[in-house]
Amino acid sequence: MRKFLIHLHLTIMTKINLLGYTLSELEQLMIDMGEKKFRGGQLFKWLYRDHQTEFELMTDFSKELRKKLDDKFEFKTPDLLQTQVSEDGTQKFLFNLADNLPVETVLIPDFGSERKTVCISSQVGCAVGCKFCATGQMGYKRDLTAGEIIGQLVYLREEFGLDSFSNVVMMGMGEPLANYDNVVKAVELMIAPTGMMLSRKKVTISTSGYSPKIKKLADSGLNICLAISLHAATQEKREKIMPIAETFKLDKMMQTVRYYADKTRTQVMFEYIIFEDFNDKMEDVLALAKLVRGLSCKINLLAYNKVEGLDYKRPSDEKMHWFGGQLAPRVPVVTVRKSRGRDIDAACGQLAAKQKLGSKIDV
Repeated sequence: MRKFLIHLHLTIMTKINLLGYTLSELEQLMIDMGEKKFRGGQLFKWLYRDHQTEFELMTDFSKELRKKLDDKFEFKTPDLLQTQVSEDGTQKFLFNLADNLPVETVLIPDFGSERKTVCISSQVGCAVGCKFCATGQMGYKRDLTAGEIIGQLVYLREEFGLDSFSNVVMMGMGEPLANYDNVVKAVELMIAPTGMMLSRKKVTISTSGYSPKIKKLADSGLNICLAISLHAATQEKREKIMPIAETFKLDKMMQTVRYYADKTRTQVMFEYIIFEDFNDKMEDVLALAKLVRGLSCKINLLAYNKVEGLDYKRPSDEKMHWFGGQLAPRVPVVTVRKSRGRDIDAACGQLAAKQKLGSKIDV
């Protein structure tokens, strides 16, 4: 009898987490509770726009409704396990999910401007297996829910205020388009006019090249920014470092990228990590320029960040600037990006979630 009562008590105490619920889902929730549909819209604003998670303080609800909500529901972000701060101001956050799996988020300030970029994760681990990437060495654990994706942003705003970040990029651990439905749901919460109210131009999804999902995203109407993890401008070289290239061929991928640019009228971004003595020659410059010819795009050049146990080498600063200088006259826009957060393993390809898993994870 005592065991039964303990089990009953725990069952009663378990609350449903509303983090990740959309406007329509909260409207249906209110209807199911015997309330008017518009109450769902009010609750949506309280949670995502006003960041009020205490139901008893939602003053446009009756005391009875506030109590019913408080008895059954909560709005809770993943638990923070650790924060690291780089000498350049970059911050890395390690979160613990409900099933004790870790996920990491990086906040990158842009000194001299109001721009603050947050790099969020969409999966625990990654199945793509890029050979230069720390996450790829970890393997795939599971997809994040929409609530776990958006929860990374909600935590930052609750902790640091509404101006804690200005831009969101899904370049953290995982392949966003392999978790398409949850990622799209999270993006809809980000850009909702009565929710987080982010501009579509401030949200970027980065993919290693899931061609069918790129087209699907183009047709979704979200019109957010698209980034392609390219890293090699020929099919042969791309296959050597990115196994996904064997399934989604470079020429077909570029067709869908061009479709995305035309359909959404946005400028596509290409991420090109330079590895010493692999993709850093004049032939690579010419191949890259040819690949993007006629496409509205921006190319970000990044120096490879060393990952323990992998043989790839970081190029010199001179090589980076030479490559950028040769590429600049041949493409619409090229930027040589400075690595951020390298001293705390928060730079591109370095993100670590060693607790629980004993291995590293990528940004």
